[in-house]
Amino acid sequence: MGFYFRDHQLVVDGISVSEIADEYGTPLYLYSQKQLIHNWHAFDEAFDVLNTAPAHLVCFAVKANSNLAILKTLVRLGSGFDIVSGGELARVLKAGGDANKIVFSGVGKRRDEILMALKAGIKCFNVESEQELYRIQSIAQQENLVARISFRINPNIDAHTHPYISTGLTENKFGIETDEALRLYDIAHTLSHIEIVGIDCHIGSQLTDLTPFKEAALKIRHMIDTLVARGIILKHVDFGGGLGISYEGKGVAPIQDYVKILVEIMQDCPDLEILIEPGRAICADAGILVTKVEYIKKHGDKYFAIVDTGMHQMIRPALYHAEMRIVEVEQVARTSHRYDVVGPICESSDFLGKNRELRIQQGDLLAILDAGAYGAAMSSSYNSHVAASEVMVCGNTVKIIKTRPSQESLWQGENMDFC
Repeated sequence: MGFYFRDHQLVVDGISVSEIADEYGTPLYLYSQKQLIHNWHAFDEAFDVLNTAPAHLVCFAVKANSNLAILKTLVRLGSGFDIVSGGELARVLKAGGDANKIVFSGVGKRRDEILMALKAGIKCFNVESEQELYRIQSIAQQENLVARISFRINPNIDAHTHPYISTGLTENKFGIETDEALRLYDIAHTLSHIEIVGIDCHIGSQLTDLTPFKEAALKIRHMIDTLVARGIILKHVDFGGGLGISYEGKGVAPIQDYVKILVEIMQDCPDLEILIEPGRAICADAGILVTKVEYIKKHGDKYFAIVDTGMHQMIRPALYHAEMRIVEVEQVARTSHRYDVVGPICESSDFLGKNRELRIQQGDLLAILDAGAYGAAMSSSYNSHVAASEVMVCGNTVKIIKTRPSQESLWQGENMDFC
């Protein structure tokens, strides 16, 4: 299942990656539906193996990968969804998602997005500021609808992750400090078109140590007790996402241990549904980015492998200094060199990996592993490059799930007739 080597050839669910690349071209995002399904079930079933399985909902973080085929696969499993924009809401609904399994996070919800979500009947707005609370109340009142809300708590916990994906410190823009949140819960309790249903917390992404999760969960548990004492009864607690994967191929904290911590902390609140919002841990290792070596270049003792993709289609190495594994699609006995794997973008930050030992020549295929999360979703057309194709292996069948756009699509909507 997933991606592995067979007879020195990289395969996906038993099908040759090089053959798929020959048919669909490169650069190419390639996904394993079996791996995606397996990863979602790993979270869902982690609750069921416990002695007293609580009510729970696994909400896939759509920002990790918003391709409709990915979302449709998860809809069929009964997944919930964590969204951060009206566009993501539209995608989930297009894929057949149940609006009552959608939670809407994010600090900058526009009026039209709130209205759209209200009319759709989403499960909950994760409110991140006082002004947002009043905006939701105003729109709900105008529409004579009731908005279900929780407040996203910022517990001021250092998740020890990259600063760009840290969200649980007071220096971050996300969430509300505990004392302020209590005041806002009291206000929301009096508003005519607001129903308080939950409490939410998300401290960051790509966490491989469970200690910060436990610290945050304990703070949320204490706050639930405080709210109950104030007469505010909740229906769910949302612990967010952030559980990481090992991009270097090393071990990470098991999903079962992560879920066990949350359930044990909430064990004396059996009426509260537990929500989690994994994204990366569901889809990252279900996808790779396949690219072709266009040129081998040597500067003194330095080797460069110049490939046909780059930071415009996989920005994680440039933006987060992410170390992602890069492997030859076909392993051939050749002399190895250490290469910087770089792309065609006119930026010195355009690299996929540095100092990687590879046995390659011009025309070979490389695969960037664990690329199913925050790859295609964060890609752009910088330098006027068209997007990569996206293909999924579904059982024994290879399906195109996003066609490579034409060059003409790059200027669609632009206007030269301005005077």
